[in-house]
Amino acid sequence: MSESNITIAELLHSASQRLSQAGVDDSPKLDAELLLCHILDKPRSFIFTWPEKLIEADQLKQFEALLQQRMQHQPIAYLLGYKEFWGLPLKVSPSTLIPRADTEILVETALSLLPTPSAESIKLLDMGTGTGAIALAIKMERPDIQVSALDFQAEAVQLAMTNAKQLDLPIEVLQSDWFSALRAQRFDMIVSNPPYIEDNDQHLKQGDVQFEPLSALTSGQSGLEDIAWIINQSRDYLKSGAWLLLEHGYNQAESVAQLFSQYGFKNYRLIKDLADNPRISLAQYGQ
Repeated sequence: MSESNITIAELLHSASQRLSQAGVDDSPKLDAELLLCHILDKPRSFIFTWPEKLIEADQLKQFEALLQQRMQHQPIAYLLGYKEFWGLPLKVSPSTLIPRADTEILVETALSLLPTPSAESIKLLDMGTGTGAIALAIKMERPDIQVSALDFQAEAVQLAMTNAKQLDLPIEVLQSDWFSALRAQRFDMIVSNPPYIEDNDQHLKQGDVQFEPLSALTSGQSGLEDIAWIINQSRDYLKSGAWLLLEHGYNQAESVAQLFSQYGFKNYRLIKDLADNPRISLAQYGQ
């Protein structure tokens, strides 16, 4: 294979500058490093250890193709084909939402409230599972509980099943329009990161999010249609005293709290995200 005349260090410097100039300025240096490691099939330690190594010509061509896509704001996770969440390498695709770091707070909160292991089986439901991120993270930490996950999109269901199999984390994955496919049963906890963006939100046309599926992002003119539906219908699927945890927009906490109250939930709590914005609302049913 022929080598180019550009080193790893030179390529990364040039690529990060080009990303910044293209407006991809959240983490241009890291993005360039991740793309190059993906092409080289090497860990990041390799590029730090061998910065003067020349890049092969075919690798440079592959890198340039990915870089051009990233400069158009194609999400880095879609280009790599995976995203790490809770330490788990999850396969992702354009048919699913990319797991966010803020959603790990939902996992943390759920784990802190789950009943301790007992002779009676503990059941948790993750609604709108996408890649399976929330369900699989909880199952990894609590292998003793029964975890079910559902999604309306067939592609998401298949992806969540693939991730569960590859990670050897046995969960039940169902295709369902919210609760419609569930048999009569009650859960100790229901968690969800549902669509919660207003249909006409201008941010949907900007940055990485423009490439993600609208069905996983938007929920009517208010952004609250799915959240209201889940809170209302979940009462038929929660055990007495069970928690419902919902991720939502930074400006929706008051509305979500009112919905919880309207449908008879108690002990409402609000959790903030990594940027100190209101992000997770939770309450107990029938307690």
